[in-house]
Amino acid sequence: MDRNADSTREQRKRKTARALTEAARRLTAEHGFAGFTIEQLCADAGVSRRTFFNYFESKENAVFGVTAVDPRQEALEREFVGADGELLDDFIRLTIDRFALLNPLEDAPALFAVIEQEPRLIRAAFDQLAANERRDVDLIVERSGDAPDVALQAEVMVHTVGALVRLSMDQLLHHHSGEAFGDLVARRLDAARTVFAQKAD
Repeated sequence: MDRNADSTREQRKRKTARALTEAARRLTAEHGFAGFTIEQLCADAGVSRRTFFNYFESKENAVFGVTAVDPRQEALEREFVGADGELLDDFIRLTIDRFALLNPLEDAPALFAVIEQEPRLIRAAFDQLAANERRDVDLIVERSGDAPDVALQAEVMVHTVGALVRLSMDQLLHHHSGEAFGDLVARRLDAARTVFAQKAD
């Protein structure tokens, strides 16, 4: 396969997905989330209904910009599952690489504005977060195989790292930190390791 042609095709796909997300947010701002249909969204973005579902599983996901399939993210996840380094370090690397890939900071103001206008989307946002966490738990379990208590350990790892990510995001969004996201997460991970290593008196 011609890699340049494949790259161009993937860029077109990302452009289409972005156009659908921007249209979904604009229509939500203008008419409310319940005030337009997927068909109207597709007409606004100039795509077919079938094309829409090639990118998004629901209207909520279009607003959030969560595509059904992102080959770049899938490649990162396959690399994580096949890696043989220290599990926590590799999972942190996956988290940081995803951040660089998806750049959620760029989308945050527009997304927060839509959610503030439509509180019903808060539940959908939590549902999406939970789905992402379950996906990561499954990745860790797949990589770890039949190790004892692997599912419990995977759950603890995912939720602990998720808390570190949210703290780092808050630092970037609300305190205008000049540090890189990866450095913010790494510092908080070091602090967490120190806390968890402490023994009770």
